[in-house]
Amino acid sequence: MKFESEKTIYSQIGANRIKTVFLMAVFTVFITAVVYIFTQALGYQSSSGLFFVGIALVVTGIMNFVAYYNSDKMVMKMAGAQLVDVKTDPQLYKTVENLSIGSGLPMPKIYIIPDEAPNAFATGRDPNHASIAATTGLIAIMNKTELEGVLAHELSHIGNYDTRLMTVVVILVGIIAMLADFFGHFMFFGGGDDDRDSKNSLFIVLGILAAILAPIAAQLIQLAVSRKREFLADATGSLLTRYPDGLADALEKISTYERPVKSATPATAHLYIANPLGTGHFKKSFANLFSTHPPVEERIKILREM
Repeated sequence: MKFESEKTIYSQIGANRIKTVFLMAVFTVFITAVVYIFTQALGYQSSSGLFFVGIALVVTGIMNFVAYYNSDKMVMKMAGAQLVDVKTDPQLYKTVENLSIGSGLPMPKIYIIPDEAPNAFATGRDPNHASIAATTGLIAIMNKTELEGVLAHELSHIGNYDTRLMTVVVILVGIIAMLADFFGHFMFFGGGDDDRDSKNSLFIVLGILAAILAPIAAQLIQLAVSRKREFLADATGSLLTRYPDGLADALEKISTYERPVKSATPATAHLYIANPLGTGHFKKSFANLFSTHPPVEERIKILREM
């Protein structure tokens, strides 16, 4: 069974490849600019500033390379996920195996996250190097059709090459956060340096603004990963199971659980099938503005109408 018509699926794969390259380029330029502003704000000479920019380009290139080839392992480690197989969890393994056969995709690695909050995500640079993780809370509260709906959704992300784009974002957003933290620490606690001039007040202001706005910029970059990917995964997952209500029921259960996934962070939130950071009143009020996912109610409505 195919997820979509050949024309649609290959266009989506091609679009994601272009988005991945474009995203890496945007991050490289952004990081270069931020490093230059920070070095000037800290009073380094122009030659030293350019040196640090060069170092930043090299480091960014290495991080892009590492993110591309090892993002699945890195994300699983961040989530505290544990690898399982047919012996340790035969029911989960067989469910994923059957769905993989039905979709024509290679069997992904399967992980369990020890957390009561029901959620799941997929990661990996391509279908041959993909992994799926589910929380213990998800497995505990889902019936067979609901669990199949969630896992089919995650397999759809793999089949559509969404995981390549989504996992690269995690690593690159982390670089921006590290730069902001480093600048703040060095600005207030860093020692003197013979190679530093008197600090340029304009660059100091720009540096402080960049450090403050970096987390917001990182969030906006995550939002740039189109929410339509979730709608597409819902649709293609439903085509695989032939039962949209299974995923709709699963999303309803997930949305009613208000506690966050403990290991989830704003940098990894977009990977999950639903917002893993909790559903308090504040988050609900601003969900449409700053959520990395479409509103659950809208997703459920569309699934019910299929």
